Amino acid sequence: MSRQEKTEGLTVRALSDTDLVLTRTFAAPRRLVFDAFTRPELLRRWHGARGWHLVVCEIDLRPGGVWRFVSRGPGGAELGHGGVFREVDAPGRLVQSEVYDGWDAGEALVTTVFDEQDDRTAMTTTVRYPSREIRDSALRTPMRRGADEAYQRLAEMLNETTLKGELR
Repeated sequence: MSRQEKTEGLTVRALSDTDLVLTRTFAAPRRLVFDAFTRPELLRRWHGARGWHLVVCEIDLRPGGVWRFVSRGPGGAELGHGGVFREVDAPGRLVQSEVYDGWDAGEALVTTVFDEQDDRTAMTTTVRYPSREIRDSALRTPMRRGADEAYQRLAEMLNETTLKGELR
C-alpha cells in the first residue's frame, strides 16, 4: 500500500488511499523552520519550484486565519492557492486547509509537524485529499518536483540564515 519516491532529501509516500506524506530534514532549529513556513518575508525567499516566486503572500497566523499565496513562474504563468489555519502550535505544528485556484476537486487538509533533535528539524507534512482519485491526480502533477525544489531552496536559505546568525 505504501508507494514511495525519494528525491534529494524529500520523501513522498502514499500513506493511505487519501493521504500523502512528505518528509524532509533541515539543518536548522525548528523555530527557524517554523518561521520560514509562516513569515511572509521568509516565504518569499524560498517558496516554490526554481523559477517560481511568490507575488502574493498573505498570512493571518491564528486558528481561523486565512492564508493566500500566488506564485508567478516561467512565461508569466500564475498559480494561486490558499486556505484557513485550523491549528497553530508554534513551533511544533500547523494544520490548514488548502485549495488551488481552478481545482474543483475540493480542499485538502495539510498537517505539518516540526520535530527538532540536535539543531536539526524533521518536517513531516501529511496532505489528506477528499478521495483516492484526487490524491492520485495530485501525484500526476509536478508536485513532487516542485516541493523538492522548494525545500532545496529552503535548506539553502536556512543555511545562509544560520551562518549569518539571523533570526536566532
